[in-house]
Amino acid sequence: MNTKYLKIILALSVLALIFIARLSYLQLFTDRYALNAANTSIKIEYVIPPRGVIFDRNGKILVGNQPAFEISYTAALLKPDFDTLGFCKLINISKQDFIKTMNEIKKEKYYSKLTPMTFMKNLSREEMARIQELIFKYPAFNIVPRPQRQYEINTSGNLLGYTNQVNDSDIKKDSLYYLPGDIVGKSGVEKSYEKELRGEKGMRYIQKDIRQRSIGSYKNGELDKEVVTGKDLTLTIDYDLQRMAEEMLVNKHGAIVALDPNNGEILTMATGPDIDPNLFTGANKSRNLYKLANDTIFENKPTFDRSVQAAYPPGSTFKLLTALSAMQMGVMDENTIFPCGRGFFYRGKSIRGHGGADPLIPSIQVSSNCYFTYAYLAIIKKYPGNPSRGVNEWKKIMNSFGVGEFLNNDLAVGAKGRIPSGEFYEKRMKSIYKASGSKRTDFKNWDEMPTGALYNGMGQGDVLLTPLQMANFVAAIANKGWYYTPHIVKSIDGKPNPDPRFSKKHFTMVQNPHFYNVVLKGMEAVMLRGTGAGLKSKDFTQLAKTGTAQVPQGKDNSIFVLIAPADKPKIVVAAVMEHAGFGATWAGPAATVIAEKYITGELKRDYLYKKMISSSFMGEYKRQYVADMKRKGWYKEPPKDSAQMKKIKDSLQAILDKKLKKDSTKFKNTKK
Repeated sequence: MNTKYLKIILALSVLALIFIARLSYLQLFTDRYALNAANTSIKIEYVIPPRGVIFDRNGKILVGNQPAFEISYTAALLKPDFDTLGFCKLINISKQDFIKTMNEIKKEKYYSKLTPMTFMKNLSREEMARIQELIFKYPAFNIVPRPQRQYEINTSGNLLGYTNQVNDSDIKKDSLYYLPGDIVGKSGVEKSYEKELRGEKGMRYIQKDIRQRSIGSYKNGELDKEVVTGKDLTLTIDYDLQRMAEEMLVNKHGAIVALDPNNGEILTMATGPDIDPNLFTGANKSRNLYKLANDTIFENKPTFDRSVQAAYPPGSTFKLLTALSAMQMGVMDENTIFPCGRGFFYRGKSIRGHGGADPLIPSIQVSSNCYFTYAYLAIIKKYPGNPSRGVNEWKKIMNSFGVGEFLNNDLAVGAKGRIPSGEFYEKRMKSIYKASGSKRTDFKNWDEMPTGALYNGMGQGDVLLTPLQMANFVAAIANKGWYYTPHIVKSIDGKPNPDPRFSKKHFTMVQNPHFYNVVLKGMEAVMLRGTGAGLKSKDFTQLAKTGTAQVPQGKDNSIFVLIAPADKPKIVVAAVMEHAGFGATWAGPAATVIAEKYITGELKRDYLYKKMISSSFMGEYKRQYVADMKRKGWYKEPPKDSAQMKKIKDSLQAILDKKLKKDSTKFKNTKK
């Protein structure tokens, strides 16, 4: 035989031997071939684990689980002689609803005749027990345990979050775990700690006959996987403080945030309006979620967490950072005096201010707009002919305090706020000159146009901070130059939160302790004889700064930040009340009440608390809402006919009264 043909035959023989050896290996030594060959006869049944329980820092259960069940449907198991009417009677639905549900299931993206699909959700234990006795007659349907979240409180909906069925996006993110019908955390702690809370599904390999009937475990359960319950979370939140903060935010828009400056633990993170998390469960869950997401009357936006998503002008509280950055940049010290005898005047701009030609500490005490505007102007002018360089240096210092940047924490949402750069003003100047028809090309020197920048030093202008960022920069001041990243989870399954982000100290660019001592003395003066003196307590010391931020919509925002006690700080608080007025009048009482409760263990100045829970700013929000509707041309004047006008007015008032009554009742029940 020709040598050439021998080589070809030999090569083919070798390939055949390799193929046979591989096939033998797959058949004899692995399950891969067996599982693929038996794909239609071996099915996986998943056991859904209960989600982890969520506690507050003192061991109070905030979120648990309750037994719940659903009915699954596998099309391949539906018999030709299926008794539709008998099944409908068993589960208590009409034939029309049965047909409608079956059609909806067939339209689902992940529909398969061999895949169990959700037919009915949220069965109670009693319903399950009744149906289970007879459901064996309908092999296409099966009862599946699906534990449902149970909220032990009726506040803090934004903080805790909610769960819901997975969508396409959820499945794409983790297709190895999620299947259609699975539950996933959609917001709040439920979302940010989803992997810890969800646990691990159990898996049982079941053999099926050609009619898809179960005939026993595959390989005696050797391949089965045990279910692993979700991990329990202990939050940093003190729910007693949290509830008090939420009570004080009823009928108000705003937020109250409290931190432990020694470790970055968030003690309180309340937002107004608040959400009852029980609205996230039950048969009306989808309807409730839709209503909450679309509640924009009077700018309520209950699903918008103002504590971390709303970026506000920080007002005079920001003067603390202006002082520190100006001293760090060497453009002033605590003895610097600016010409504030008659206010601030610069290139046609004027600002009325409190106080006169005073040094730094008295200027903090009286909250002099003039003083801190001159201080910021000195920052801008540090490098003559290049104001962007001064602003960029200031921005870096600000960012080191955790403002103007995302805090990189364990919260599901958050805003970065805004600390403008030199380039920010160069672009603004460029657009202004372009609109005026100017052919100017150099915008580096924008010193002649400091309009927006001019007001940054007093916390207005282009500066925006979230309430959490306000609390965090105050923590850095309390610690004289460092802070831990604020976080919401204290421990996981009883062990300290292992996330390395929360055990690392962040050092600010201001490290001179003398600068902090001066600013802290100014905050002390605020409480002893300045704008916050009316909130002084005989039971503990406080360092604070008031803020009254002007906003275009209407009445000023009320802002207050404090540190307590003064010698060894245990808590810092930042409070924002939208369109409420002076900082010491509204945000101040809320902040000091939280500090008092945490430090002394009781509420001693009950009159401050009562003032807050009995007040409402809904009238101001309503006025702004109507003004905005008029501005957009959407407002219709009520008819002049007195009877008809009274009817409309009474109808609108009834809606408002119902909302206010609902909010008040909710918090009365919580207090009980």
